[in-house]
This record gives sequence, C-alpha cells and structure tokens, in this order.
Amino acid sequence: QVQLVESGGGLVQTGGSLRLSCAVSVSGRGITSIVLNYMGWYRQSPGKQRELVTTITRNGNINYADSVKGRFTVSRDNAKNTVYLQMNSLIPEDTAAYYCNVRPSLNIDGYWGQGTQVTVSS
Repeated sequence: QVQLVESGGGLVQTGGSLRLSCAVSVSGRGITSIVLNYMGWYRQSPGKQRELVTTITRNGNINYADSVKGRFTVSRDNAKNTVYLQMNSLIPEDTAAYYCNVRPSLNIDGYWGQGTQVTVSS
C-alpha cells in the first residue's frame, strides 16, 4: 500500500511564497521502494488537464515545466520519503490543485495524493 499525504497549500498574494510537502508511506507485500524512483508534483486548474510541474529522481535529477522554471524548487528527503515544492514569486496563473505523485518510471502512472489547493490572488 502506498499513501501520500500532502500539506502546505493555501491562499497567497501575487509575489508570495508557499511550500508544499508530501510524505509517502510504503507498506505491504509486493510494494518496494522502487515506487519512489520518481517523485513529483502536478497541478490541475478548473477546466484544464492535469499538467506536470516538476519531477525529481532518487538520484536528484530534476525536470521542471517551463512555466515554473526559476520560481519553483523541488527537493526530496529520501530518508523521510518526502518531497517538497518551494514556490516563490507566485502568480495567479499558478492557482490550481497541486497533486503529489510517485512512480517507478515515467511510463507508469504511479500513485497520487489527494491534492492541495493553491490560490494566488492578484
């Protein structure tokens, strides 16, 4: 069983900052730490498809969406099975539900958190 618990969303003004956290617990037969090879964040706004924000591998390889480069920073603590997203210089276009995701490889959907709302007011 894989459980993801997100925290840190909220309401912030344009130019503000938020930090999201996602703690992952892995238990049960057949589930190994390989499921944590990729940890990342996706977001979805009303009427839009879910889109990639960032991913980080166990070895620290990082990928960002162009729209967040230079403003968002992803990190992970492998000892705590936790991934973080530091979001700076937030703009209204960043308003969305943010979902944590873990997966063994990019071609597998993996596991999802329940989502945390980020709202940026203008």
